[in-house]
Formats: sequence, structure tokens, C-alpha cells
Amino acid sequence: MVRPFDKATRRDIAERCAAFARLPAAESAPALKRAAVAIALVGADDAPGRTALLLTLRAADLRAHRGQWALPGGRCDEGETSIEASLRELHEELGLELGANDVLGQLDDYPTRSGYLITPVVVWAATSPAMSPNPAEVASVHRIALEDIERPEAFDFVAIPESARRVIRFRHAGQFIHAPTAALIYQFREVLAGRDTRVADLEQPVFAWK
Repeated sequence: MVRPFDKATRRDIAERCAAFARLPAAESAPALKRAAVAIALVGADDAPGRTALLLTLRAADLRAHRGQWALPGGRCDEGETSIEASLRELHEELGLELGANDVLGQLDDYPTRSGYLITPVVVWAATSPAMSPNPAEVASVHRIALEDIERPEAFDFVAIPESARRVIRFRHAGQFIHAPTAALIYQFREVLAGRDTRVADLEQPVFAWK
């Protein structure tokens, strides 16, 4: 399904986010460090007029999770809300300056093996903005058309001997993107379809456990 980058699509996604029955924060693990990421919606590069989400490849010299695919985001500062953190990180990583009025909703918190509790915040960039990625944090930035995440074959689930939980994978550009990023994108895809699908039990690959 092609989703034009227009006001009607923004309204539709905002309504679907509002209808999503997000799990209360109290049901999440309180000992984990808080973090937030932005599911930032922009116009697609390869076909103007389509809606896409932003995905980054983390810089190779970062201390943690270097060279991995990620949604823009990071740890919440002291006293900072998930929305504030996601907007700050979006600006710090990609130079995009959005405000609270651009927020469409929040998805479920996702606990990571590395000790974080990630809140995904869905935001809408009203125009298709020019970005200035911070090279200290971002190796490259990519626009993934929403119809690409909605393809039936976009995600798969595999077993690993180290866990009884299923590992989720999202295929992009001939590569596999794993949880937490794949799990958060998968839940967003389910929200677009009007389904309240939980993802906290979807596993990360072993290399992402640290």
C-alpha cells in the first residue's frame, strides 16, 4: 500500500497511533535505563510523494553498538521525557528540529539485553527536510518507504540456541536488521494495520546482548 506524504496520511497515522493500546509504563522493567528513539516520517527519496521512515547506520567508532542499524535516538537525560529525548536526539544526530506538535504517538517500551528500556516516539516532519547527519554518531541515513515495511516478506523470525524467544529480522538492502530496531519497526507496521501486536518478547541476536 502506497502512503502519500500528505496531510491525509499524517491524520491517518495519528489516528492509528491514538487507537493503539500502549502498555502502561508500570508494566515495564523499572531497573532498566530509559532511552527513546524516533520513528521519524519523511518523504521518500526514490519516489517523491511517498511516506518513509528514517533509519541510520551507526558510526563505526562509537563505544556501543557501532556499525549497527538504528532508529535515531539514545538515552534519556535526567528529568527528560521520552518525547523530549527523542526530539533532542533527532536534532543531535540528523540536524532535524521538530517540536511536540510533530509527535503522532508512542509505542510500547522495549527492554534490551544491554540494559535499556526504549520508548519509540512516532514523529512527522511536515516537509521533506534536508538533513545534516552528525558524523560522530551516524555513518549514513536511509529513508525506508512504509510500503517496504508492510510487505508480507519484510520480516521473519528465527530460533537461536541461546534463547527460547524468537529473533526478529527485517530485510533491507540485502541485509538483516535485528531487534531492537526490527522489533520497533515491526510494531509500527502492525499499528499501521490497526493491530495491537506486542514485541517485548521478540529476541535480539547474541551480538547485540552487550
